[in-house]
Formats: sequence, structure tokens, C-alpha cells
Amino acid sequence: MSSAYRMWEIIERGKTGQLFDEDEFLPRRFTPTLKKLIKKYEIRYDPETPCPADDAMADRIWQAAWELFREVGYYNTDTHRIIQVSDEEIREALYTAQDQYRVGAGRDARLFKHRQVEDTEPPFCIYSPDITVDEKYHQSMCMAYLKEPLLDGLCGPILEETFGHLIESAGPMEISGCIQHISNQKLAARLVGRPGIFMVAVGTAEHDVGQIAVSNEQWGVQTTDARLVGSLTEFKTADTLLNRSMHYAQHGYYTGNLTGPIYGGWCLGSEGTAITTVAYSIIGLVVHGAIFNQHFPFHLNYGSNTTRELLWAIAMAGNALSRNSKLLYTSNGFANAGPMTEMLFRETAVHAMVSTVCGWHLWEMASTRNKYRNRATPLEARLGCEAGHAVARQGLSREQVNDIALKLLSTYEDQAADAPLGSEYHECYDSAKAVPTPEHLDMYYRIKDEIAALGVEFPF
Repeated sequence: MSSAYRMWEIIERGKTGQLFDEDEFLPRRFTPTLKKLIKKYEIRYDPETPCPADDAMADRIWQAAWELFREVGYYNTDTHRIIQVSDEEIREALYTAQDQYRVGAGRDARLFKHRQVEDTEPPFCIYSPDITVDEKYHQSMCMAYLKEPLLDGLCGPILEETFGHLIESAGPMEISGCIQHISNQKLAARLVGRPGIFMVAVGTAEHDVGQIAVSNEQWGVQTTDARLVGSLTEFKTADTLLNRSMHYAQHGYYTGNLTGPIYGGWCLGSEGTAITTVAYSIIGLVVHGAIFNQHFPFHLNYGSNTTRELLWAIAMAGNALSRNSKLLYTSNGFANAGPMTEMLFRETAVHAMVSTVCGWHLWEMASTRNKYRNRATPLEARLGCEAGHAVARQGLSREQVNDIALKLLSTYEDQAADAPLGSEYHECYDSAKAVPTPEHLDMYYRIKDEIAALGVEFPF
């Protein structure tokens, strides 16, 4: 039922499906169904295992996620109608989905494929600062990320101004900003010698017009790149989002589905967040025709996903997806601390290791909960992806990663609410050369040695 070939049926159901009051959709339909399924399938969170190895529960989470989507449906906030699909249609979409894609172009092309639990193949690593950045630093930051050796794909920093003008959604400044964004990113790739590298673009676009404006094979987003369509939390979409899916499908772009289920909100606790995360992967395939799903479940109060409640949900969702599907999905880290702090390096490493051993690909790293301008650097993403590669190449088990995670959690977990903001990009990188400062590198190597001492054999 993927919208890549059945999008008209999806669009029609968004206009003819069951009418439902939006204010009642979550409290009367979504959360009661989720609560019922948590009980039915006996899903129970264990705080002592942030990286669980419970395969039976993972399979039950998959079943609960399937039923959640089938029973609740997907709400269109513009038409106030529910898009619903059948079991047969979900089975069709899962059967016809591909388990791998060649993305990027030329010598920079990469194979993006489904991973198994405890897979010894390294994760596909998408580097992303996930923050807004001053216009004057945008291209430098793109270059700094593109210099990273383990980078398989880039989602660049976000602009809030273009040529000194504030970017406003759906207006001419958004179009200008999106063109500036992809122009900077593509030029940076050429300058560092990676012209065909896979990109997920463009984060500056808030409205569909911004995304459509940069679809250009000569200078813009190319069909070897990916585009994102988000979900509205929880289980909601809108015409402006469906417009993107339609455009991506008809122009042949790789579509990614972007979701952030909220722990402590309508998803309830860790159990509900895990189920909802898995359900969103099915939704991404069936509704949006997504070839991959980019998930960032996060804590309602902290805005992060590096504490044990969220690590458990991420791990169990990965276990469930890996064991029961051939889908592709990336685990987007959201840390509490900021750049050039020991806490951020440890948070990133834990998130990457738990995600990798549970079948995820990596999307690293949103520091300071992606809320503070200029506060991200490639160095924390580097450590996370190196840790992910190490876990896979070394063949570590989930139990082994759980032991390492518990040790690292003990060093930062009590600081989640008041984590240090750290430094801005230009304070810990030479922005003219797009390289880290000696002080920043020293901290990176020190924490890397600390993690190595816990039994992680880094590849270099």
C-alpha cells in the first residue's frame, strides 16, 4: 500500500475516511488503544536493561505496533478524517518493500541496507548537527561534517536567515533560504572531494514550497539524495506533508519518514514509546512510500533520548523492526549536553552503541536537545559512529553493550535536567579551516580512551 504506487488511494482516504474531532483523536482513540495493547502484549520496561535482549517481547512489540496503526489509523488535520488500512495492505507493503538501496552517486555511492540484531556489518552513518546555525558558519559546518571519514550521508545544519533576512514559512525568504542551504551543502561536498555523497535535504524547509523549490538535478537536491516528510505528533499528518510525499514519489526521490514520539506524552512511558516508534516505520512505508524511517523518540521533560527510559525504547524498537521486517531505519540521537563537554561524548557513544547492536543505522548527533543555535560539531558524531562501527565489527552482544551502557550512564544520567550547554561551533572549531581546536580534540581522545578501556575496540 506504499504511496510510491498507491498514493492516490491514500490521498482519497484522507478526504473520505471517518470524520473525527482532532481534539478527541489522541485522548479518545490513540492513547486508550495504546494502553490496551501494552497490557494485551505484556510489554514491560526494565530500568536495569537499557539495552535489552528480550526477543520474545520484541516480537510482541511488533504485533502491538501493527495493531496500533491498523486500529487507530493516521489522522489528517486538514480534512479531520482518518486514513485507515487493512492487514492485507500492510502485508503487501512489507512484502514488496526493498531491503537495500544504492544511494549517492559515482565513487561516493553507498549501500544502505537492512541490519540484523547484533549484525557484524557496520551501520550506515548519517551525520547531522540537527540545529540552526548562523548564516556565516553554514558552509564551514557543512565542510567540517563532510570531512568525516565514516560519513555515509549528510543532513546539513538549518538556516534561520538568508542574506540577513529572517526566513518565514511558505514565503519567498523560505525559498531563498532553502536554495542557499542546498547550494552551500553541494559546494562544500565538491570542495572536500565528495561531490556525489548522499544527502538528506533540506532541513531549512518548513513548508512544502521550500522542499519543492530545491528539486533540481543540476544545482539542487538530486534523485540520488533523500527527502524527508515528517509526522505530526502523534499519528497525524496534513496536506502540506502529503504534498511532499506526492512530489518525492513523482520525481523519483528517496523518501524518508521523520518521527519523534514523545515519552511522557500521549505515548505514555517507555513501553508505549517503543510500540509507537515501530508503528511509525510501518506508517512511513504504507502512507508515505518511505524507503527509510528516521526516528528520534524523546523525553517530554528533557527533550533527549540518551537516558535509560529512552534507550530501552530505542533498543526494543530496533529489536522488533530488525527481527520482523526488512525495513531501513536510522536512530537519531538527542543529547542533553552541548559541544566540547565530556557528557556529550559519553551520551553519543551510549546512544550509538545501543542503537547499533539492536539493528539500527545511525543518525548522529543533536546536542543540547537541538534547541541552541550553533551548538553542534562533527566530533561528537565522529565518536558515536566510531563506537557503532566498533560494536558491529567486534561482534558485541546486547548483554555486553548493556554492561557498558550502565557504566557510562552512571557518569551522566543524574545531569540530564541541567546538562552543560558547552561551546558553540566557532569556539571549538576553526571555522575558516573547518577543523577542531586542539582542546576539543584532546577531550575527544580522552573520552575515546575511556570507552576503549570498557572493552570497545575502535577500528582506528
